[in-house]
Amino acid sequence: MSETLQPIKLTDKAAAKIKELLAEQEGEQALRVAVRGGGCSGFQYALAFDAPKNDDHRFENQGVAVVVDKTSMQFVFGSEVDWVDGLQGAGFAVNNPNVVAACGCGSSFQVKEDTAEQAATV
Repeated sequence: MSETLQPIKLTDKAAAKIKELLAEQEGEQALRVAVRGGGCSGFQYALAFDAPKNDDHRFENQGVAVVVDKTSMQFVFGSEVDWVDGLQGAGFAVNNPNVVAACGCGSSFQVKEDTAEQAATV
């Protein structure tokens, strides 16, 4: 049996933390994974709980509803969301195979120039 390719994967730790946080939310909420312009390397991740919109890509991973807007999908396809708890604090981290450079503080990133073109054909 072959594994279905998920646009965004969640680690066990991330899925557990998201379920815990979603239990405190009201209404239909999902984890929104988005990319915004900004930071010293060009892009930043924006993770939030949000109601799905009509034009979002929607899928489920480990029992968690995940939504990604069409523009962000080209930059985050194939990424993994993890929950890390270390000396620098706790929070979500995105492990993105499309990143070619990141800033020193790790809050922004840069992707290959042809990533958008490749994702548009997926």
